Parts: sequence; structure tokens; C-alpha cells
Amino acid sequence: MPDPCPADLARYLAGSTGLPQQTAVRVVADVIAYFGETVEDFVRRRHLELRRWHTNEEIWPLIAAELGQRRFAAPRLSQRQLRRIVYG
Repeated sequence: MPDPCPADLARYLAGSTGLPQQTAVRVVADVIAYFGETVEDFVRRRHLELRRWHTNEEIWPLIAAELGQRRFAAPRLSQRQLRRIVYG
């Protein structure tokens, strides 16, 4: 399993921003978790957040628009799938 916070990225962030190392590690881990969210998890989370102030009729178009602006974690691919991408 990959490191949830690449040490070199945390060091770079700490050095370029002046953040303490521990804070930089937490920021990097938070950003990785944010971008690691699946489509399904994002939709569930946003629906839960939005339903406090909006009806479902208002929520679905908002979520659909937000989906187009987000990046989602790539699925795990086997070596065969990777080869098919390159040579397929």
C-alpha cells in the first residue's frame, strides 16, 4: 500500500511555505484523502452536506455539476490492464 503522505512532498511543502513539518504532513494527507474519494463516496458525502439547506430537486443538479469539476482516484489496474492501455 502506498504511503498516505509521501515524505518528499511534505518536506517540499514545508520548505516552500514555511509550515512546520507536522502541519505539512497533515495537509498533504488531507489533500490525498480528498482526491482519493470515490465517485460514490463523493456523491453520498455531498448529498448529506447539501440536504441541510436544499431539497433533492435542487441537490441532484448541483452534484452533477460538481462531478464534472472533480478528479477521482483511478481504479486499481492489473498489469494486463496497464499493458492493454499502452498496446491495446
